[in-house]
Amino acid sequence: MPGRTGTAARTTADAEGDVVVLLIGMRINRFWAVHHWLPVFLAMPRMLRELARQPERGLLEHVLLMASPRTYYVVQYWESKEKLYAYAHSPDAFHHRAWAVVNRKERAGKVRGHVGLWHEAYVVPEGSYESIYADMPPFGLAAAHGQVPIERRGRRAKDRFAYRSQEKAAAGEAGPEGT
Repeated sequence: MPGRTGTAARTTADAEGDVVVLLIGMRINRFWAVHHWLPVFLAMPRMLRELARQPERGLLEHVLLMASPRTYYVVQYWESKEKLYAYAHSPDAFHHRAWAVVNRKERAGKVRGHVGLWHEAYVVPEGSYESIYADMPPFGLAAAHGQVPIERRGRRAKDRFAYRSQEKAAAGEAGPEGT
C-alpha cells in the first residue's frame, strides 16, 4: 500500500496451518474490443471492494498484478477453501452475477474470444510453504497472516519449512520430510 515503509529487519509470515491461495485473472485477446474486456476488467475491483466490506466472507489479503499489457491478475489469500467456495457460489455476491452473464453469453454463442478468464486455486498444507521479507512492510502472505521476526521460524528456508504450529505439533503430525 502507498505510504507504508519497509522494516529494517528480516521477517517471515506468521501463517499457521493450511494456506489457501487463489490466482485469478484475465487476458485481453483483442485490444480493439474494449466493450468486451472493459466490463471484465472492472468486475474484479468491484468484487474486491465487496469482499473488503464483508470480511466474514474470508478474503484475508490480495495483491493486484500485471503480467503483461494483456494479462492482469490478483493473488488472493483466503481463510479457507470452504469460504472461497461459498463466496464463489453465493447468489447474493457480485461474483455470482458476473459469472451468470458470462454463462448466458456462452450459451447464446456470443463469446467470441475477445477476453480470456482464468483462475488457479491452491490449498497449501503447513510445512509446504515458507517466506522471507527483507526490509519490507507486510506483503502477500505476511499481509494476510501477520509478520514475525525471522528468528521465530528459522533463519534458513529449510527451518521455516519445518516449522509446525502448536496445533500440528500437539497432534504429532510430521512434516514433508518426516520432521
